[in-house]
Amino acid sequence: MVYKFRVILDAEEDVFRDIAILEDDTLEDLHNAIFNSFGFDGMEVASFYTCDETWNQEDEISLFDTGDVPGEQKIMSDYQLSDILDKENTKILYVYDFINMWTFLVELAAVEDQLAGNTYPETIFSHGEMPDEAMEKNFESDNADDYNNEFEDGLDEDDLDMFEGDDSFEDYGFEENWN
Repeated sequence: MVYKFRVILDAEEDVFRDIAILEDDTLEDLHNAIFNSFGFDGMEVASFYTCDETWNQEDEISLFDTGDVPGEQKIMSDYQLSDILDKENTKILYVYDFINMWTFLVELAAVEDQLAGNTYPETIFSHGEMPDEAMEKNFESDNADDYNNEFEDGLDEDDLDMFEGDDSFEDYGFEENWN
């Protein structure tokens, strides 16, 4: 079977690509198809993120193993597309280049039979020009005031000193004022 994705750049102007790829290809194959179809050089780190129906980010699937124990973390090449995407689970987020944060909404639009003679993956439709810079992201919570108000109960810096009255440094042979 062939998965057909619409990959939409998170930008003010409409920029998207439709990509056809085999269902048993990996997320790394989809990563390669996306950066090629949008004209990136592929030299930056990227990750996919599972998400819910309203695009809320969930679990990260990175290009490289970034865990503390080598081989413990599953990466893009460990997942076939059909492992995480199907007719019920159609959405995934993709972030390319963690400095510029090019962010894409990737949605499975169709599952069709493979056409004889076609080479996959392939970009089957392209719309819009890539902007010179990624859209600026706002990482502040909508409830930032709630967070600030939570600590307006008379606490001061001394209340937040995690080492005050703690002799744990002595347990390890460290002195608090070592320099």
